[in-house]
Amino acid sequence: MKRISILLVAATSFAVPACTSDDPGTGDDDGSGSGSGSGSAGDEWDQLLGTREYDYNAALKTAALRLVGDLPTMDEILEIQNAVDLPAKKAAYDARIAEYMSRPAFTRQMLMFWRDTFKMGETAEMDAAPAFAAQLAVENRSYLELFTATTGNCPTVGAGGTTITAANCAGTGPQAGVITNPGAMKHYFGNFAFRRVRWVQETFDCTKFPVELSGTPQDVGGAAPYIGVWPFASISGLQTGRVNFQDVSAVICANCHQSLNHIAPLFANYDMNGVYRTAISVPTPLDGAPMAQLSDYLPPGETTAWRFGVATADLPALGAAMAADVSVQKCGVARVWNWALGKTDIVDTLQEVPKETIQEQLDKFIANGFKLKDLIYSVYTSDDFVKF
Repeated sequence: MKRISILLVAATSFAVPACTSDDPGTGDDDGSGSGSGSGSAGDEWDQLLGTREYDYNAALKTAALRLVGDLPTMDEILEIQNAVDLPAKKAAYDARIAEYMSRPAFTRQMLMFWRDTFKMGETAEMDAAPAFAAQLAVENRSYLELFTATTGNCPTVGAGGTTITAANCAGTGPQAGVITNPGAMKHYFGNFAFRRVRWVQETFDCTKFPVELSGTPQDVGGAAPYIGVWPFASISGLQTGRVNFQDVSAVICANCHQSLNHIAPLFANYDMNGVYRTAISVPTPLDGAPMAQLSDYLPPGETTAWRFGVATADLPALGAAMAADVSVQKCGVARVWNWALGKTDIVDTLQEVPKETIQEQLDKFIANGFKLKDLIYSVYTSDDFVKF
């Protein structure tokens, strides 16, 4: 299949630049690589991509499996196959995609997609977050509500997964979309609330820690330099806390914790059952597993933040900061593309559809108010999906 060419175009690596390169085969940024003749490797990819042809029937098979969980019927195949010309085939295909997305089965498929994305679900408690994301898609609401919604963000799922009913989250804690979801907080419970931060970071920013790297390494007295953008002293060491996050024998830890430690206290009041408490309710890995203290994360004067220069005093502020982050917006588009093209998880396997491919949908997504159903329709009807 000619679609193989688009799946093999070198994706942007999310690993630390010093550890991996975007093109492990050549390491050449100019694309000259090992291409034969006078043309560059980039030219070869362009030529291969240029040989793709529209095949709406082939695209329909993949789209039907993704969007409704079944192969297209013979009538659905024939309505495209028998169309008189390419514009007519496109019109028939586009209309069928819209029809698929109006079926109850689309709700079930969305629920399954978000279960996989969030790595949780299949009980009422664990389904609330995936169901809310699915509901945003089915109702064509803004993707940014995932981080900002204050009501209706713990819906219930009907039998068969084809209906979703709005409901508020239990408890009296802050409300900010799915990042305050009790089921998610329970599922990702752990020392210092770091697992919760990792879930938010990897799921919604599509990158692993460390995420804030400086082009100017700093010598902090260790075997390797510190490469974070936060000041090295912005996280606690033994002078202020009980864990030495400033340990220079392993400075790589500080590269991650510069960001982790500024976010984790925001999630630390959720206990092991996902219930929001008035005090920090996550343990430390110290002897006796004492509860964490703010001074363990940050020295006096430091405030919680989403990123360096983006202070977030509470979880609703964190959600607003995430919603305004273009990297988070891009991650949503990239995940829809990966799902459409059958690629594995962006973070787990570093597979991503090339940024050039998704840029058109990202631009439309931003201009259209981040409507999630419109994004999915745009992906499944794009040239890069229907050409093989």
